[in-house]
Amino acid sequence: MENFRTEVKIPESKDKFTYNSKAIVLGSCFTENIGEQLAKYKFDVNINPFGVIYNPISVGNSLKILIDNKKFSEEDLNFANDMWFSFSHHGRFSNVDVNECLDAINTEIKKSSLDLANSDVLYITFGTSWVFELIDSGVIVSNCHKLPAQEFNRYRLDVDEIVKFYKELIVSLSIFNPNLKIVFTVSPIRHWKDGAHGNQLSKATLLLAVEQLVDLFDQVSYFPSYEIVMDELRDYRFYGEDMLHMNSTSINYIWSRFVETYIEKDTLVVMKRVAKIVSAASHRPFNPDTVSHQQFITSTLSDIEKLENQYPNIVFDKEKSLLLKNLHL
Repeated sequence: MENFRTEVKIPESKDKFTYNSKAIVLGSCFTENIGEQLAKYKFDVNINPFGVIYNPISVGNSLKILIDNKKFSEEDLNFANDMWFSFSHHGRFSNVDVNECLDAINTEIKKSSLDLANSDVLYITFGTSWVFELIDSGVIVSNCHKLPAQEFNRYRLDVDEIVKFYKELIVSLSIFNPNLKIVFTVSPIRHWKDGAHGNQLSKATLLLAVEQLVDLFDQVSYFPSYEIVMDELRDYRFYGEDMLHMNSTSINYIWSRFVETYIEKDTLVVMKRVAKIVSAASHRPFNPDTVSHQQFITSTLSDIEKLENQYPNIVFDKEKSLLLKNLHL
C-alpha cells in the first residue's frame, strides 16, 4: 500500500537513555511534554527548574546560574503588583513574601545545580528567537511578569548571536560536567502573534543556530521534533483547539519517535513493567477489602520492591502510598 505521508528519518542515537541515566530538561512548554513522559515512566529527570523559558538566551542564562550555583538575594528580585519575582524565573516562583520567594528559588537552584553536574544528558528546547529586553538594564528576561510593554524592547535574535553565546556556554558546561551530552530540539508550537511569516523566520533562526552548534561540538546533537510535526503530522487534527499547540495524539507520537531514537530495547521492557505498576496503583476497586484485592496490593508492592532494588533511580513513593492506604495488615 502506498504511503501517503512523508517520514522524517532519524538516525538511532549511540547514546542510549536507561534507568541508570539522569537527565535535565530546559526550555519551552514542549520540553515539559517530553520531560513529563520521562517522569511518567519513572526516569530520573529534572524538568524546567526555572519554569518554562522560550528564548535561547534566557535558557542559556539559566544554565549559567546552575553552573555557578548562584544564591539569589533580595537585590536579585523585583517587586510589582504586590508580588516579589525574578526576571529569570516563571511566575510559579513569585510570592507576596520575599523570603518565601527566595527560599523557593534558591532551593531549586541548589538541587538543580547538583542535578546538572551529575546528569548524562541535557535536553534543550528553543521556542522562539524573539526576546524581551529590559530597557533600563539591557537584560533579556525569561518572563515579563505582566509588566507594561513600554518597559521592554522586543527584538529577534540573529543566528550569529545565538551561536556565539552557546559556543562559550557549551565549553563551560563541558568543564562543569565532562560527561554531559546535549540534545537540542526546536518546539513545533507556533508563536502566531508574530504572524505566519514571522513565526517561520523565528524558527528558521533557531534551526540554523542549532545546526551550527551540532557541527561544532561532538557532544551536541539534534532531535527533529519540529520536522516531525511539520512533515509527518501535517494536519490540524494533531493540534489543540487553539490550532497552535500540540494535542495528546501528536505528543504521544513524538514521544514514540523519541523512544525509537534514545531508548534501548532492554529499557523498553522495564518501561512496560513500570507502566503496569503505575496503572495498578491508580486502580480504584469497588471494594478494596476483598481478599483478592488485598492479594493484588501485596503482589504489586512486591513488584515495586523488586524494581526499586534492581534500579535505585526508580522511585515509586506515590504508588506505594496509594497502595498502602488500602492495605489491611
